[in-house]
Amino acid sequence: MKIFRLLLLAGIVIVAVSWFSNSAIWKKIKAVDLPKKTTIYSLDNKAAKKLEQKAIAAKKFVEQKNYNADVCFLIDMSLSSGQNRFFIYDLKKDSVQSKGLVAHGNCFQNWLEGRKYSNVVGCGCTSLGKYKIGIPYTGKFGYSYKLHGLDTSNSNAFERTVVLHSHSCVPSAEVSDDICQSNGCPTVAPDFLKKLKAIINDSKKPVLLWIYE
Repeated sequence: MKIFRLLLLAGIVIVAVSWFSNSAIWKKIKAVDLPKKTTIYSLDNKAAKKLEQKAIAAKKFVEQKNYNADVCFLIDMSLSSGQNRFFIYDLKKDSVQSKGLVAHGNCFQNWLEGRKYSNVVGCGCTSLGKYKIGIPYTGKFGYSYKLHGLDTSNSNAFERTVVLHSHSCVPSAEVSDDICQSNGCPTVAPDFLKKLKAIINDSKKPVLLWIYE
């Protein structure tokens, strides 16, 4: 009987550990607080082709709307969050100038599996579409930029207080695991925000940010 109880207890412990290691709570703790192993990803042909197509469309848009025609920011949310998916794109040279990590929205869940997009006020999700980068301000997350949604898919961005800002939970280099999630804001590493800041603040025209999948 004693052996049976011990085996039963061991089984319960194993099940509990297995559940916790796959739970939303543990995944959030792991993404935010635990050390992360750096790695190097390569952009596959599909993602590279998509980036090229978005750049072509962005070039037409900025010319028509009188935005900054030298550079734009392109974010491919279909890529792993541990992979560089925020691209500073040189529209004159048709090349990636720099790239960094960016968090996606968790839709106010402890941990969002996969991707979910919404434009509803209070949803906490990422909204796909083109954004005009607005004025900077210092808020809850430090130096940030207002974002104005330009499509029906992200038209409520300003009302939702979806902004471009940094957070220490976002690593400066690619990692093998997922990174933290936001409440809908494209959140980057502090070092990467400095690169963006230099471009945005030096620009005499609005800079386009385009989040796509």
